[in-house]
Amino acid sequence: MSDSDEEANEKQIKIVILGDGSSGKTSISERFSKDSFNRDYNQTLGIDYYLKRINLTRSYNVTLAVNDVGGQTLGGAMLDKYIYGADIVLLVYDITNLQSFENLEDWYSTVLKYCAGRKPLFVLVGNKNDLQHLRAVKTEKHHEFAKDRDMLAYFASAKTGESIETIFRQAAAHLMHIVLPKTDTDATPILTATIVRQEPQSAMFDKPLPTPNRTRTSICSLQ
Repeated sequence: MSDSDEEANEKQIKIVILGDGSSGKTSISERFSKDSFNRDYNQTLGIDYYLKRINLTRSYNVTLAVNDVGGQTLGGAMLDKYIYGADIVLLVYDITNLQSFENLEDWYSTVLKYCAGRKPLFVLVGNKNDLQHLRAVKTEKHHEFAKDRDMLAYFASAKTGESIETIFRQAAAHLMHIVLPKTDTDATPILTATIVRQEPQSAMFDKPLPTPNRTRTSICSLQ
């Protein structure tokens, strides 16, 4: 295949990631683009921009332009500029934070308002799936939200990398009407945090104390 043929089979896709602050949008962006995870939370002010070229098939490449939008921009003057021309919108929430899920309706409505006449592909992402023991949003609510709005839906963990690559690859393929190999559509194994339970300190006081060994002594009593 010539260089011109390769360029003809390559497209740039604009992906906008929206959701409340601390839901993990930047962590998802960096896990996908750099395969890295920063444990320290740094608030995104405005927008961060990432580029990554991926192969959807042996003969078809795409460049994903990932726009990580700060959570405080909902209702801001620049949000319409950030969303403009989006091909795919990832709506991200924290599965341990119910409010971040409930606020997605506002994010969704805002995108529809700014993209009138050109609806992008929406993808629902429940992040921090490694914290199942702290889940505050039922999986049924997750799937119901996505189904009612004709969205793709995933659970993911930027910390472990679970499903991150899958989300971007499958969303791009869905947009381009490309059928991925079966290995790309198989579910990614779920990694969860290990919970270590320790016996409460108070329990040690509930255990019977050992009986001391007593030795008999002869005591002479004088009267």
